[in-house]
This record gives sequence, C-alpha cells and structure tokens, in this order.
Amino acid sequence: MELWVAITVAAAFVQNLRTTLQKHLKNVMGTAGATFVRFGFGFPFAVVFVLLISAAGDMPVPPPNAAFLFWIVVAGLSQIIAQALLIQMFSYRNFVVGNAYSRTEPAQAALFGLLFLGENAGLVAFGAIAVTVLGVGLISVSHSEGSSTRILRGMFNRPAAIGLLSGAFFGVAAVGYRAASLSLGGPGFMMQAATTLLWAIGFQSLVMAAWIAWRDREEFARIARAWKPSLATGLVGAAASFGWFAAMTLQQAAIVKAVAQVEILFSIASSVLFFKERITRLELAGVALIVAGIVGLLVWG
Repeated sequence: MELWVAITVAAAFVQNLRTTLQKHLKNVMGTAGATFVRFGFGFPFAVVFVLLISAAGDMPVPPPNAAFLFWIVVAGLSQIIAQALLIQMFSYRNFVVGNAYSRTEPAQAALFGLLFLGENAGLVAFGAIAVTVLGVGLISVSHSEGSSTRILRGMFNRPAAIGLLSGAFFGVAAVGYRAASLSLGGPGFMMQAATTLLWAIGFQSLVMAAWIAWRDREEFARIARAWKPSLATGLVGAAASFGWFAAMTLQQAAIVKAVAQVEILFSIASSVLFFKERITRLELAGVALIVAGIVGLLVWG
C-alpha cells in the first residue's frame, strides 16, 4: 500500500470522529461557533505538529512565499464558503439531493487541478472518480422520501445548485491546499503539510472570529463554556486536516479526495454495528460503487 493511501484512510477515519463531535457541539452553540471551534481550537495543535516534526526530523520550518500565501487565502476562503453553502442546504426540505451534489468534490477537484496546476488525472482515474461520486450520490439519496421519479426530478432544483456550488468550492480548496504545500518546495512532505495546516487554520480562525464578533458576540461565551469538547474537536480536526494535506502533497487532490470517500463507509459501518440500523439496497449499491472506484484508482489510476 502506498503511503498516501494509508494517510488518506487514517484521515478519513479521524474526520468521521470530528464530524461526530461537531454534531454534539451544535447542541450547545450556533453553526458559526461550531465551525470556529474546528479552526480556533485546532490552531494550538497545528503549532505542536510543526514543532514536533521540526524537532524529530531536524527540519527547518519553511518560510512562506507569495504563491504560498495566495493559495492559503484562496483555499481557506473557499473551504469556509463551501461549508456555509453546505449548511444553507439544511434549510431545504429536500437537501439530500444537494448534499449528493456537494459530494462531486473529487470530480470537480480533478477539473480544477487540470485548470490551475496542469495536472491530468487521466481517463481511467477520472472514470474511477466518477464511479465513487455516483456511489456517494446513491447513498445520499437512499433515505429520501418519495419515489425514485420524485428524487430524479429533484436533481435539478435550488438545493442541487447550492450543493454543486459547494462541491466546487471544496474542490478549489483541495487543489489550493495542494498548490500551497507544493509551493514551499521542501524540506519534506510532512513539514510542508504541517506548515500549510498552521497557516491555513490560523487564517480561518481569524476570519471566523471576526465574523462571530460582527454577527453574534455572545457566541464566544457559549464556546468558552464548551471548551472541553471544543478542545477534542480541535485536536481531531487538526489531525484530519494534517492527514489530508500530507496525502495531497504526495498525490493529486482529486485522487486523494476520491479515496477519502471511504469516510462514508466508516459512517455506515458505525450505524450498522453500533446503532443496529439496517442498510438499504441503494446504500449497498453505493458502497459497492465506492469500493469499485477506489480499487480502480489504486490498481489502474
């Protein structure tokens, strides 16, 4: 197994934990607060990652350059916008279709990678990415109410457009983080990933803090009262992001994000094993497509 694959699977598993913790935080604070926690409480851990890697590998911390700072801003803002669009979909009754569209991130990342970085994933790899996206789409709509005809009609509506736009911004963010890490030019993929994480999460913390200060200053008090779960969320969030950045320094963002769809499988496994929920036929079909796509990427991509 290639190193980037192992890192991606580990990052997907940790991100699943972060998502669970963030859902808990939504019970005690608003959306902006739960989003800020991911960045603000993750920043100290990002600092620790950089210091540990520097000491263990005897590597200097690479200084930022103009290209690096440009991509940090582009990727950081794109990720925040993508998350905001994703949250907006929850105000719609049929948000499941929009959520399925937001999962087109790997396919869109492949297009942005070609556009911005001149990276061609290849016909076979793009086909495998499309298979994983289709698999995630089936899982996303598997619990939709109504007939398959109604679901198909819902593929072209406002939530679908918002979901597609969300996926686009997530795709830009993924490619942007890869570009930022590569622009450092060394001294090693782990230090490049840790440095990218430090600057990205620091920038996003400032943006979200400014937003909360402008819109709802009382949110800071709610965040402070929930500092223990917030700290845990920050830790797993920083660890997951470090994994993504490390993998995307070694491999194209689109391919990493396609393999990262394994996170959906972790989520389904948890619901079946721990909550005794039954898996539907559409979910089984989606799982099969995701597995097939990932295997295709690893064997022929």
